[in-house]
Amino acid sequence: MLQKVEGIIIRSSDYGETNKVITLYTRELGKVGVMARGAKKPKSRLASVSQLFIYGTFLIQKHQGLGTLNQGEIIDSFKEVRNDLYLASYASYVVELLDRLTEEKEVNPYLFELVYQMLHYLDEGIDPEVLLRIYEMKMLAVAGAKPQLDHCASCQGTFIPVAFSIREAGFLCGQCVYKDDHALRISERTARLLRLFFYMDLNRLGKISLKDDTKKELKRIISTYYDEYVGLTLKSKRFIEQLEKMDVQLDITKEKEK
Repeated sequence: MLQKVEGIIIRSSDYGETNKVITLYTRELGKVGVMARGAKKPKSRLASVSQLFIYGTFLIQKHQGLGTLNQGEIIDSFKEVRNDLYLASYASYVVELLDRLTEEKEVNPYLFELVYQMLHYLDEGIDPEVLLRIYEMKMLAVAGAKPQLDHCASCQGTFIPVAFSIREAGFLCGQCVYKDDHALRISERTARLLRLFFYMDLNRLGKISLKDDTKKELKRIISTYYDEYVGLTLKSKRFIEQLEKMDVQLDITKEKEK
């Protein structure tokens, strides 16, 4: 059975000398795997439409197991993302996290739109660190690990949060912070951002600029929470961390040379 779908390629791997197996995240079918026969041949009509991050329309032959890609038409290749090592690493994290947190053929148009928006904003030059923090917060619902962001996780009061407790899975107010000696102290601004990132409509996202200290605070909280409640080891995340370490080392070297 042939079906035309709108999708984003979230994984691509070689199969044999000339073929590729690609994973599409589609609006209509959710996540599906298809064989792109001959896609490794330079002159193949499938060569350009079977690359990672390609967003397009695809005609697939559905089978009991792995389907077959018959043809495709590119809507957006996210050129800036594909041509920049740093942006490509962030985009890889976006699609790998989606891949690891979803099952085959679970239809979720919201997730499709979310991933498209992430790639689009990365391509448009929006701060990639901020985008990843937004994405990570939203994907916690997909992982079944939503933290308590609406009130204090201990007393349920709506006081201003002063800490984030990994153990209690959410905010703690000033009256309850003593209950967790390991709670991460946070600023009021960081608390507002965590809540905003989880609930915000990405269609309304404009230019956003955060101080480095705020970015570090957000990263520390979200990464620690993921380690505790999601527990995924992602190659793309390790690669981003390696790039960040290289940047720090380069900055140190430049300072010494001055």
